[in-house]
Amino acid sequence: MPEKRKDLFKGVFGDLEEFADLISNVLGCPITIEDGSHRLLAYSMHGDATDKARISTIIGRRVPEKVINSLWKEGILPALLREDAPIRVESISEVGLGNRAAVSIRKNNQVLGFIWALEVDKPFSDEDMEFLHLAAKEAKNQLLQHQIRKKKKEESYQEFLWQLLTGHYQTESDLEERLARFPFQLPDFFSILVFRFPHEITSEVEQNISYMLTITQKVKVPFFTIDQNRLILLAGEKDEELFRSVVKEFIPHFAMQMKQRFGVEDIQGASGQIYNRLLNGVQSYQEAQYVLKIRDIFKRETDGIYLFEELGVYQYLNLLANTPKPMQAETAAINKLKAYDAKHQTDLMKTLTVFLHKDSNPNEAAKSLHVHVNTLNYRLKRITEIGSINLKDPLQKMALFLHLKLLAYQAAEAKKSLEPY
Repeated sequence: MPEKRKDLFKGVFGDLEEFADLISNVLGCPITIEDGSHRLLAYSMHGDATDKARISTIIGRRVPEKVINSLWKEGILPALLREDAPIRVESISEVGLGNRAAVSIRKNNQVLGFIWALEVDKPFSDEDMEFLHLAAKEAKNQLLQHQIRKKKKEESYQEFLWQLLTGHYQTESDLEERLARFPFQLPDFFSILVFRFPHEITSEVEQNISYMLTITQKVKVPFFTIDQNRLILLAGEKDEELFRSVVKEFIPHFAMQMKQRFGVEDIQGASGQIYNRLLNGVQSYQEAQYVLKIRDIFKRETDGIYLFEELGVYQYLNLLANTPKPMQAETAAINKLKAYDAKHQTDLMKTLTVFLHKDSNPNEAAKSLHVHVNTLNYRLKRITEIGSINLKDPLQKMALFLHLKLLAYQAAEAKKSLEPY
């Protein structure tokens, strides 16, 4: 590389737009500079040459999610995250991406951002690629300054979220005064989401989380924080029904993407109820944690449930568990069946549980128990006689179903209380 190219960056510091224009003038093509989460930091003003992906990035101030997804699928982003040398990127017409060269800006193994050069008239030469590599090294200090400012802002956001979740704010006016310091308007409807990771979240995984939350356009996440092995988000939207469907889709999507892109498996996620007053943040947070607890205890029954409002009668188990001597009539019936099973080596309790869980459908219950329907009907008759239970009374069946769930919940809570810290 000629020495004059190496000297071009002397004296250029702090102005990323000027930096992008300088690279553009040397390579004769449009340049964009992004941070590590694909938010636009600067772009050159080079001529009219462009493509749809670049236009969308400039208008939205971030790379569209569909473009990012394509770059992951084609192995381009994994290569940029893995290597510090520039790479050539072939056109992906489906998302409006033309031929490019790209390089990651990094400090040691940490990726701070990316430089993208759009191919215009001719392919980039080896000398061009070498210059792009030099530009990435020179951009490091400028992006480090950007990252320091970003980190200070994130710490302020995290402090607010913890204050909200722990009930620090007592009135709406207190909240509004604090929110006035943030440079954005909060959505009309929100909920608290909690993702539980299998292990404590490391700084590397935290960077991956931040990356995923920044690039996603499925849900708006103005605030998030990390607490040991938990990721806690405040997410929101203007339309309540839209937000409800978005959250239900986002929770499994986020877990799947973390697994596919970064190898983090077994992430469990849940959401509290949707509210329109931020003072309800404490309640939504507690509800999200409760959903995770219920999913742990009733794994099979709650598979695919992520929202508190989807729990149905499971919502009330904690309340019932803390009520003195609840459901005494049902307790007596259950005790009779348990005693009969113990004495005669039968499965009446299991039969009753499955029958109620299958919405009193004999065929489905028999199939689940691997018995003939006639065998099931005989067992149900014995259950009626021994437990003095009317299985044709919907109110009795509902009470029994709830009581059986309560027993399972109480057993799980008792086991947890005995576990060592």
